[in-house]
Amino acid sequence: KNLLILKRFNLLKLLNIQFCCWYMSQTVYDIEMILFLCCVTEISIVHGDIAVLNDSLKNADPCTAKGCKWPKTGKYVYVPYIISSAYSQEERNIILGGMESFHLSTCIRFVPRTSDDQGYIYFESKDRCWSFVGRQGEKQYLSLQKNDCLYHRTVQHELLHALGFHHEQCRSDRDKYVWIYTKNVEPGQERNFDKVPTNNLGTPYDFYSVMQYSKYAFSMNGQPTIVARADPNFDWGRAKHMSSNDIARINKLYECK
Repeated sequence: KNLLILKRFNLLKLLNIQFCCWYMSQTVYDIEMILFLCCVTEISIVHGDIAVLNDSLKNADPCTAKGCKWPKTGKYVYVPYIISSAYSQEERNIILGGMESFHLSTCIRFVPRTSDDQGYIYFESKDRCWSFVGRQGEKQYLSLQKNDCLYHRTVQHELLHALGFHHEQCRSDRDKYVWIYTKNVEPGQERNFDKVPTNNLGTPYDFYSVMQYSKYAFSMNGQPTIVARADPNFDWGRAKHMSSNDIARINKLYECK
């Protein structure tokens, strides 16, 4: 029994669970549970059961330099996957379409998993929308809940997490481009606007990134939580698909030719 408890504790030490949100509309949010199993240094337990890193996280996660990038074979980066049989054919087609969009503009190739593949993505309808960040080296879940998450942009968003990317508003240079109005943020959701040192891969801040929060994300009073410095009236809405900068970051990180 003591050994089991120790194993569970050691597993907890390996997990850095950060609750984030991708804004879907002005009234509905899909909460992501972003799980990290790479590059763990020191962690703290917050809110009772959430393990977080004490050091910084990055847009292109630091673990991409230490083993959580998906391996490249020749010209392509092959990412094995399995789609749960619980999805209907129509739902499968949405997931497949999201993966195919990467094939058209990057060197990423999502391929059905074979018995030889140790690391792979398993698409399943769990609670809400979430993904591990980067390759974990074993079966890693990517949750797309049936009723809330099966949209092209959501599939792309979660796959970008799986490839090693974080949210746009977490960038180290975001204060040059936006103001964060925490006074308008729902109590307890302030962490979703934490700024961290990021590796931005030489790309500019992108309001149209599929990884960017809405202007009203987590608003408790209908007032903006994120405001563009250049034009406070600018409302970028929500991305319907990856931007050119999202694509450029993938191609730079994975050295696509």
